Amino acid sequence: MHLSYLLDTFEVAKLKGERLGSVLFPTRRLSTEDVPRRERLAFVHDFMARHIGGRRFAPADRDNVRIDMEAMPLPGGLTVARGHYNPMGGARTRELLQDGREQYLLLIHNEEHEISIDGKALIKIAPGDIVLLNEGTCHEFWYGKPTTVDLVSLDRQTLADLAPRIELEASYMIPATACGMPLLANYVETLRRYPPASSRAGDMASRHVYDLTALVLDGFVRGGAERNERSKAAARRRLVQRDVLENLSDPGLHIDLVAQRQGVTPRYIQRLFESEGTTFTEFVRDCRLDLAFRLLKEREADSSMITAIAYDVGFSDLSTFSRAFRRRFNATPSEIRRSSF
Repeated sequence: MHLSYLLDTFEVAKLKGERLGSVLFPTRRLSTEDVPRRERLAFVHDFMARHIGGRRFAPADRDNVRIDMEAMPLPGGLTVARGHYNPMGGARTRELLQDGREQYLLLIHNEEHEISIDGKALIKIAPGDIVLLNEGTCHEFWYGKPTTVDLVSLDRQTLADLAPRIELEASYMIPATACGMPLLANYVETLRRYPPASSRAGDMASRHVYDLTALVLDGFVRGGAERNERSKAAARRRLVQRDVLENLSDPGLHIDLVAQRQGVTPRYIQRLFESEGTTFTEFVRDCRLDLAFRLLKEREADSSMITAIAYDVGFSDLSTFSRAFRRRFNATPSEIRRSSF
């Protein structure tokens, strides 16, 4: 029987008691205790590859393989995971790099362990310290004691947007005393225990993990906190702008609603646009006018009146639309329409 089929069946069994239809972000779990002894490592490797990242394990005692794993996917290419391991080694080999994964893996271990990055000498990592690795890099590790590992898999580009120049290094070792570390670790633990109950909560939780990770990285990525803060603001501004563009046709589009969806305050959004020399209101208005301009050129006059276009792009008052349109394009909507046909 094919391994992936067996694993799917196993996961469904492990999730019984959780009504899958009502769990928006279900946690996938695997325990080697529930798998035939001969197939334990195969199940572990398949689970890792499908839910966390490609790694190979080599238990110190092959007759006593004990691994418990869980993984919860969240929006934004984020996965929150945890594993319990008996003493063992493991690696992300050059062969495994062929899977093309380039996520960043953030790992926090409860026991001292050793790791080698890209063939370099083994480094001892203290309990509670962070290891941040790009999955495009070979590495090996060794757990000399039973170990619990909290792992967060982060989208490479999203993290790079928030922490510029992060890709100058393949890995980062960050002490447990670093600024923001307790907040990040506790937040991830809370998410693991209490998964988001809605899509909006999932989006907010994902953004918070990325922001907290960028905060922890401030003192370790070349460029420092000021550069990272500017980039976080730019990334947040792009998210707000995308939210606006997706809701332009809503005449009730308001900064308070956008702030609520994005999990920030209205004043924070105002500052994002002020830093670019504009305002939230001006951005919404100009986007609506630009869309109206395009629709006037694309739509047949017989099939769509100017009034309908004004309402379609979110204006609730035709005279306001006409005045704003003329100021922006130095022409009336009718003149733009006539010039197109």
